[in-house]
Amino acid sequence: MSKSYKQQIDQVLEAADHMTAAELDHLPYGMIQLDSSGRILHYNAVESSLASLRREDAIGKQFFTEIAPCTRVQEFYGRFKEGVIREALDTSFRFHFAFKQNPRDVTVRLLYSKRTRTVWVLISDYDGKPIGASDPSSSVSHDE
Repeated sequence: MSKSYKQQIDQVLEAADHMTAAELDHLPYGMIQLDSSGRILHYNAVESSLASLRREDAIGKQFFTEIAPCTRVQEFYGRFKEGVIREALDTSFRFHFAFKQNPRDVTVRLLYSKRTRTVWVLISDYDGKPIGASDPSSSVSHDE
């Protein structure tokens, strides 16, 4: 991942707690906010497009069991649980989402927010670039 993409991701995650749903939708990354139990609080337009899942069908659901059961592995869910317990988490790793309609290899960044006591999940392309930068054919609708 290039330094400029890492800096951009750092800035996005630093500001995420203060962003409105519309601002989250305009980001070129998939963004999911999870409470300490893994329930989805925010689910932006890019993530909705990647997963082919409407935001209304994701908000309030359990991410690791109802929405993305493929993430219920030590590499993802284990890190999430440990970070919530410690109230400290900032890690990134590559992951394969086995979506039925759009399987994708991505880079995941998990960040625990002490301010909101939640975990932000940022999804970028496999090389850490914004999703739109590596896939110009992806169309994301912005609901405002």
